[in-house]
Amino acid sequence: MSKARGDQESATKEQRTSQEDSPHPGMGFAEFVTIVAAMMAVNALAIDIMLPALPSIGNSLNVTEENRIQLVITAYLIGFGFTQLFYGTLSDRYGRKPILIAGLLIYALFGALSVIATSFEQVLFARLMQGVGAAASRVIALSLVRDCYGGRRMAKVMSLVMIVFIAVPVVAPSLGQILVLLGPWRLIFAVLTVMGLVLILWTLLRLPETLPRERRIAISPKSIATSFRIVLTTRITVGYALAATVVMGSLFGFINSSQQIFVDVFEIGAIFPLAFASIALFMAMASVTNSRIVERLGMRRVSHSALLLFTAAGIVHSLINLLGLETVWLFIAMQAITMFAFGLVMPNFNSIAMDPVGQVAGTASSFLGFITTLGGALLGYFIGQAFNGTPLPMALGFAGLGIASTMIVLVTEKGRLFRGVYD
Repeated sequence: MSKARGDQESATKEQRTSQEDSPHPGMGFAEFVTIVAAMMAVNALAIDIMLPALPSIGNSLNVTEENRIQLVITAYLIGFGFTQLFYGTLSDRYGRKPILIAGLLIYALFGALSVIATSFEQVLFARLMQGVGAAASRVIALSLVRDCYGGRRMAKVMSLVMIVFIAVPVVAPSLGQILVLLGPWRLIFAVLTVMGLVLILWTLLRLPETLPRERRIAISPKSIATSFRIVLTTRITVGYALAATVVMGSLFGFINSSQQIFVDVFEIGAIFPLAFASIALFMAMASVTNSRIVERLGMRRVSHSALLLFTAAGIVHSLINLLGLETVWLFIAMQAITMFAFGLVMPNFNSIAMDPVGQVAGTASSFLGFITTLGGALLGYFIGQAFNGTPLPMALGFAGLGIASTMIVLVTEKGRLFRGVYD
């Protein structure tokens, strides 16, 4: 009896010690990864669920220029990218939870306003502001991971987050197609609003604050300048942020162009969501692969190899188009290879950039989110606007961006690939 009581007390003590040692006390590892992934997913869903509805939105609101409807995506990305610059500093001062909740409230509010918009300009404004709110979730997601983990372990956590995050583009276009069939395009914005409200409730009830008061930084011109100076003078952070920005431009270029390429060029009509999902699935596969190999092989070896694959795929795809050999199946195959490489590049580039600046994780996350999203959105916009009735502009864009990103990495690592400049 005494032995049983002793074993029970020992187990209780071990459980208490485990909870105290947890980097996110009160929340298990699986739930932590899931809620961080959900924060990232509200952004991905707000983009990809729109794709099947773009023609309906354009027809309903009398948008006559076909390429102009892409602004529904771009307006969101501009709001999302620009305001990330501020959320990190606010979260370094006031903590992660209150800033996250404030951003999600903005996201839900303007999602609701999109439902009642009566003009294309009103939709664009609501989308811009919805992106402003969603920016908090992206910044806080990275900050939470960096608060709790570092090094290759952080890269593994980010890969697990990306598995859930990337699953969204697989299902989002199909979900958007179903919603368009069930009702007007406004139903999509109602779904986004509900998702924002659910995440607010989950955060309030379950998410612990990962930034203790003693680590918070007072907001003053001096403290803000100091935080940004640390980030902007860290060679690895700036270099990999720029390299990630260029690669991100390819994803936004694909998102902007995909509906027109699949529906207008290849004329696959209603099965567009399935084709889009088959490509996005390879990004999810890459994240699973990365989570299993990155701790053993290292972030640089994995991401640099993937970047070379990404660039080679873009060049080969461009040649296929120039030779007039493009078919829908070749397009899907080449994009699948490209997105698999993308799925290996991005979580590792983000982790490499964040790793040396843990003391100002919020500011670093803001900078990384600002530059990758806004810069990537602009690059993606130019690729999308270059659409000329063929996939060639997108393929050439991918090839050029892959070459540019490789050059940035080489400069950052002083001519090295696969090993860090300080190794």
